[in-house]
Amino acid sequence: MCGIFGVLARRDAVPLLLGGLALLEYRGYDSAGLAVLEEGGALRLLKSAGKVKDLCRKAAADAIRGRPGIAHTRWATHGPPTDLNAHPHACGGRLALVHNGIIENHEVLRREQVRRGCRFHSDTDTEVIVHELDRCPRGNGTGLPPRAAQEVLGRLEGSYALAILETGNRRLLAARRGSPLLIGLGCGAAAGEYYISSDLAALLPLTSRYLVLEDGDLAELDEEGARIYDAAGRRVTRPVTETRLDPASSDKGPHGHHMLKEIHEQPQAVRATLEAGLRAGVPQAAPWSSGDPEETERILAQVRRLHLVACGTSYHAALVAAYWLEKHARLPCRVDIASEFRYRDPVVEERTLFVCISQSGETADTLAALRRAREAGYLATLGICNTPQSALAREVQLLFLTRAGLERGVASTKAFTAQLAALQLLSLLLAKARGRPWEATARNLERLPERLRESLRLEQRIKDCAATLAAADHILFLGRGLLLPVAMEGALKLKEVSYLRAECYPAGELKHGPLALVEPGVRVVVPVLNGELLPKLRTNLEEVKARGGEMLLFVDPRTGLEDQQGVRVIHVPPTEDDFQAPLLYAPPLQLLAYHVALRRGTDIDQPRNLAKSVTVE
Repeated sequence: MCGIFGVLARRDAVPLLLGGLALLEYRGYDSAGLAVLEEGGALRLLKSAGKVKDLCRKAAADAIRGRPGIAHTRWATHGPPTDLNAHPHACGGRLALVHNGIIENHEVLRREQVRRGCRFHSDTDTEVIVHELDRCPRGNGTGLPPRAAQEVLGRLEGSYALAILETGNRRLLAARRGSPLLIGLGCGAAAGEYYISSDLAALLPLTSRYLVLEDGDLAELDEEGARIYDAAGRRVTRPVTETRLDPASSDKGPHGHHMLKEIHEQPQAVRATLEAGLRAGVPQAAPWSSGDPEETERILAQVRRLHLVACGTSYHAALVAAYWLEKHARLPCRVDIASEFRYRDPVVEERTLFVCISQSGETADTLAALRRAREAGYLATLGICNTPQSALAREVQLLFLTRAGLERGVASTKAFTAQLAALQLLSLLLAKARGRPWEATARNLERLPERLRESLRLEQRIKDCAATLAAADHILFLGRGLLLPVAMEGALKLKEVSYLRAECYPAGELKHGPLALVEPGVRVVVPVLNGELLPKLRTNLEEVKARGGEMLLFVDPRTGLEDQQGVRVIHVPPTEDDFQAPLLYAPPLQLLAYHVALRRGTDIDQPRNLAKSVTVE
């Protein structure tokens, strides 16, 4: 959940390091720091609590220069965000490193190191890595031998991505186990340069070519090239990938925040995702394949039940998909939160497909659940992910890549609706494999991007309603049926970016406890479909109204619900298509969260205590 960046170049590394950190800041923003080798080969560190802009001011005042260099933006785990706890961490002026991950045996190692006379300057688990590596014997003054470094790193329990810089040695080391790490390859005028990054976003302004380190790999980068060693110490090569992503895709454009930009990019993200899986209105197995579409079709034809596992927003997408899979494919579907599933001993019924969903493909709990599933006897593992270079993309048997593009806002928006689009395609594929009707639903999907644009046109009305909610202390969300997971996602978005306490309950559970929260002035948000559950939901709304609750309703206009005392109504584009409904209601709830947060003056793109990719448990 931290951002790592490193630069090996013949030019001053500091501007490149600061630029990389600015693009990685959504991975953590409690503190930041960098380390470079000055002209004479001495190691120089600069660290600052706060955001990358604070480090930039410090660097300008200090006039720090040097090459090569490493940098880090932190999401605090061990120890508060202070200058001392900020990375890089160093030892004896000889070695500095930055770290993403958690060292689970750091307390044991720290006690051993204190007994040896090591002095600690921070509260972090990372500092034990520095002391361990500092003991590593150097070979003829050439610095840490890669094999010896790997042996030392083998003592660490937990996860790490590391970039390491040594005094007097113009090279960088990079190593990973459990946390993502990429090596960017300079091209054109920058040929011969190398970059280390925990995320592709930071590489885009510098290069389109990169390789992905695999678990246990250690890379040695110097002016002679890049050498990679696997966990067994063997020299290996990793394939070079060329991305087509535009560096400008990480800009906010005319929008005030990345979150707002990404909300408005949802029609394009959904269209691109659907087009990847449909040909002439027919769902295709090829995009889900690992190279053999016929094998994919054979697997899907065998499926008799599904088990969906995810975290956070992706979990809400899985809950929506359970409705679709059961209704359209007539397959039993179970949904679990990955952080709970990974510690269970699951009973796996015959021919169950395991589906894991993650925007980043590096979500620690989801990856652990996937690895647990691979040992548990599932028919196959299938991943839905937005990041082709991720661990999840490499480890599943079947893979569908959503086409949401880069998402910089910590609160996920377009990745959520792109996941829903992918899950629609999966539902259709399984319905088709089982001889169930699918044609009419597939045809309706072609209109979905334009219907999404209709939902986004509600922004001004939503903005007008945001003031009342921004002044609240607590917001209650209610939902029924297909829109319950959408209401849950709306509550999550609101609490993420506005810091308001927002809870969501099934509307039918009101009298089983949540009704005790309703009193005069309490704000209640409800998405309302026009369907068989409407009479039941109307009763729930009357129960809230009778107790003085003030409601904001997102409704199909055919429900007949209109503004009245204590009730404000926003009309969502009408639909009778259960594939369209969740995607039409999700953007208005995202816009509500955004405009409430804007009125409350919170840090919308970088909410406190959160980070984009949850790469540690």
